[in-house]
Amino acid sequence: MSTWDVMRQDDNGNGFHVAAHDSRVSALAHVLALESGVPHKQTYWVEGPPGPSVRTNRDLYLHFLHLGQEARAASWSLSAFLRALWKVSGPLADRERLEPDDVAAMFAAASTTPPAEFDPAWSAKDLALPGDEPDGYADWERVILSQLADLEDFITHPPGPQARFGVDAPRPPGTGRRATPARWYNFDPATYLECAVAGSLGGWDAADGARVPLPTAPGQSPARSYVRTITTMTWGDLARIAVCGQMYE
Repeated sequence: MSTWDVMRQDDNGNGFHVAAHDSRVSALAHVLALESGVPHKQTYWVEGPPGPSVRTNRDLYLHFLHLGQEARAASWSLSAFLRALWKVSGPLADRERLEPDDVAAMFAAASTTPPAEFDPAWSAKDLALPGDEPDGYADWERVILSQLADLEDFITHPPGPQARFGVDAPRPPGTGRRATPARWYNFDPATYLECAVAGSLGGWDAADGARVPLPTAPGQSPARSYVRTITTMTWGDLARIAVCGQMYE
């Protein structure tokens, strides 16, 4: 079995072994968790067989599906998950393009990292996108903070029992402009994560048990989404993934 080691270099240039993982994504997630939130001078990296581990949209779909199941078992709220996701994204902010392993690791790290506190200033902040489409880390951040502000508004204005059929975020007076549509369908991490990938990249299969496809004609195989290779992703891609998590059914 292959092993990936998380390594650390201290202020004096000495290298130390931190932990071993049986997955490259898990090792990368550990590094993001270590690097997020608290300023430090140490450098962390992963040693082991080169990537990628996540090669297709189906690989990423199954990864997100598993993370959602774990979040459901741990009773994570969607707000807590997204605040942790925003927190662990910081170490990757200066990259223009991300490998799929990095994306998978970022979401995995979010499921194991204590979330950042909600900042009330986000609710009144102007988070509108400067352009027609999200571009770069700052725009992805605007999308996530917009969703967090909406979820905070839903605490005082609950969406009600019919929320899964679609409801608009209340956005009361004093709300700043937001980067996302007001419409919401998904309010828990498991549903959000599954819809995020299914809506933006595909890769699902009816046999996964998470998505109910349209009925097929007699003799036809069960429906599935086309599987394709993914090489790199942009923050704009991640912003679209987040919007699908909110709105895709």
